[in-house]
Amino acid sequence: MNFDAVYYEPGALDYQLGLLLQNKYADLPWIQIENHNRIPEMTAAPNQDFPRLKNHLIVGIRKTHRYVPNHKVSDWLVPYTSSGCKAMCLYCYLVCNYNKCAYLRLFVNREQMLDKVLKKDAQAPVPQTFEIGSNSDLLLENTITDNLPYTIERFSHEGRGNLTFPTKFDTVDPLLNLDHKGKTIFRMSVNPQEIIQRIELGTSPLQARIRALNAMAEAGYPVGLLIAPVILLPEWKRMYGELIDQLADELSVKVTQNGFIEIILMTYSFVQNAINTDAFPNAIQLLDRESMTGRGRGKYSYRNDIRAEIESFLRERLSRQLKTMPILYIS
Repeated sequence: MNFDAVYYEPGALDYQLGLLLQNKYADLPWIQIENHNRIPEMTAAPNQDFPRLKNHLIVGIRKTHRYVPNHKVSDWLVPYTSSGCKAMCLYCYLVCNYNKCAYLRLFVNREQMLDKVLKKDAQAPVPQTFEIGSNSDLLLENTITDNLPYTIERFSHEGRGNLTFPTKFDTVDPLLNLDHKGKTIFRMSVNPQEIIQRIELGTSPLQARIRALNAMAEAGYPVGLLIAPVILLPEWKRMYGELIDQLADELSVKVTQNGFIEIILMTYSFVQNAINTDAFPNAIQLLDRESMTGRGRGKYSYRNDIRAEIESFLRERLSRQLKTMPILYIS
């Protein structure tokens, strides 16, 4: 990945990863900041600068380690080694939560963060599953930091439960030969290729994602398929029908016999809409006031009757073509 500048907390250079990043990006300007959460020149930037802000890399120390209970694939959502992303998915919920702060932030204190995960796992009455990729795409981050091999192998030897993370990228080669002991659940996010090209900007193509998921299953990882977010563009039934056709044709037996499915419908917000309107004026309009309704705090989601239609369509098609893969939830 290419960046045009690095913004860093001075204390980050006291860590091994901070020094490695300093050496890796030695040819870029390094701009000192007080706190990775507050960079005034970025948060004050106009909306149309959003793509430019994505070219900045932020290096800091994660100081907050609050775990959020979760009852889907994992028991806990865990803040981990990065936040934000270099890609520009037009629906990204980090834009909603952090306004323009969805640029990539790397946190160099990975040992401290994994120590806490292992401690919580050890103290729990039963093994726990920790979602470590809810704030970033760790597979994309790994191309810079090599954090995943460290994390997966250390947890495989010291942890009782599981780690899990989703991705929209196909760069899985560094993970295939790791000693993971089946303790890392790999989940690939998919959408119709038309949506990937026009809305999930800067992410891997669908066919490459399918190949990566097959490779991870072949390497012995537990795997899941995340159809998310489901977006109701015109001809959505055709697009998602063709997606399921392609998945049925190209997923390996190891995926279809052992994997599971998650489905998440798109939630959108006035913040995302404002930024996209200014930064991507020619992009697809995702806010559809006819099919969406307010869900509090400036967020919009599909009306209940439309959600029921989507769920019925997807369940029927998946039950026919990927019937061996259980649907864990639709949300």
